[in-house]
Amino acid sequence: MEALLNGFAVVLTPANLLYCFIGAVLGTVVGILPGLGPLTTIAILLPITFKMEVTSAIIMLSGIYYGVAYGGTVTSVLMRIPGEASSVVTCLDGYEMARKGRAGAALFIAGVGSFVAGTLGVVAISFLSPPLARLVLAFGPAEYAMLMLAGLSMVTYMSGGSLPRALLMAAFGLLLGTVGSDPMNMTPRLTFDILALGDGVNLVPLAIGLFGLSEVLFMARGADAASAVIAPPRGLLGFLPTRDEARRSVGPIGRGTVLGFLVGLLPGGGAVIASFLSYGIERRLSRRPEEFGKGAVEGLAGPEAANNAGTTGAFVPLLCMGIPANAITALLIGAFMIHGVTPGPTILERQPEVFWGVVASMYVGNVMLLVLNLPLIGLFVRILDIPRVYLTPMILVVCLIGVYSNSGNPADVVVAVVFGFVGYFLRRQGFDLGIVILAYVLGPIFERSVRQALAISDGDPAIFLRSGLSTGFAVVAALVLLAGLWPRRRVAG
Repeated sequence: MEALLNGFAVVLTPANLLYCFIGAVLGTVVGILPGLGPLTTIAILLPITFKMEVTSAIIMLSGIYYGVAYGGTVTSVLMRIPGEASSVVTCLDGYEMARKGRAGAALFIAGVGSFVAGTLGVVAISFLSPPLARLVLAFGPAEYAMLMLAGLSMVTYMSGGSLPRALLMAAFGLLLGTVGSDPMNMTPRLTFDILALGDGVNLVPLAIGLFGLSEVLFMARGADAASAVIAPPRGLLGFLPTRDEARRSVGPIGRGTVLGFLVGLLPGGGAVIASFLSYGIERRLSRRPEEFGKGAVEGLAGPEAANNAGTTGAFVPLLCMGIPANAITALLIGAFMIHGVTPGPTILERQPEVFWGVVASMYVGNVMLLVLNLPLIGLFVRILDIPRVYLTPMILVVCLIGVYSNSGNPADVVVAVVFGFVGYFLRRQGFDLGIVILAYVLGPIFERSVRQALAISDGDPAIFLRSGLSTGFAVVAALVLLAGLWPRRRVAG
């Protein structure tokens, strides 16, 4: 506790408070702008931090990272455009709440849920970092493979309608995940000699195409009879959730926080996977699963909490072990090393002020983000007052600029447009697009882990059941599949 208080003494200096505020604001803005993303932003700003003090630099860059999770909610709820990859799930029910005139309540629940999850995640970092770091070390390829299999089995939970349709969308997502170079020998697969597909289908144009551009087509053609948006409330109280909405949010926020933090610990896990897993769990636990995809509060609150907790959890392997959980934390490790600090077990002994200063800044940053975002809900919701004749082209421009700014590659714009039409067609036929993204994200990790494990064991599949963790995840995957299939079989009988 004394060390944490010393960390607050470090972050509460005027300079570090300013850098924490800058990071929080930039993170929110980056989250609102589709396609830009924290990775690009941190990479651009990294040279600026060369002459900054190391704690100040990491505080600002970290603020951008976890601030994105707040900002990405805005466009997901109001326009069905995922501001950031981890906000894809928010599009499913957050946007439907907005169409019912509950945009203010959706943003309020998302903001409070994000704050609770982020704060509890920082508490866990403060007191549980060493044992959690040892847990991460226990994961090998076999454990990752079974964990991803358990995640893929959530398809049966996410399918609100026909299970064959859900499996078809999962197969489509898995197929998209195989496009590009083979993860083991780098042989091109399913690229059809198209140079732009050499690195696979990028998640940003895929998600923006399936969700954002398909929505533009629906709005432009008037294909959705329910596409009319109910006017948002004018009074302050209208932006608050009802008592029932608040009550239904508590459990999902708690479960999403725990799940997101644990998934965020794992290299390759992250906020995207955590948010999808949370959505599947909440759908299965809900007494009203038929509401999911149509504006269920649980489908917004759980994934939003998991999203932020997953972002926070990624700091445990970064700070305690020097292991990047994803590309963004790899950049943060680079920022540490540029300043002559090596993150890992020795940082607590050699530079405790850096470790605890960064941890304390996350407490302060989450408070700043809450204070920044809640008062602006009324302003954000006014976007829905814009006539559709102006709103539709505005969404189109935002989508295309977001896709191009992500990579600077015009081919990604073409990919987004193609998947915009694909998403429009699939939505017309009643398919669940969220399942496509889930399978696309988990599929490559599952394939790579399976092949690595089999290479280690010389092809012996028993490796997947040799450790308690991998066996446990295999059992969970089997139980999830059975639980998802059983009600349908019983009804069919």
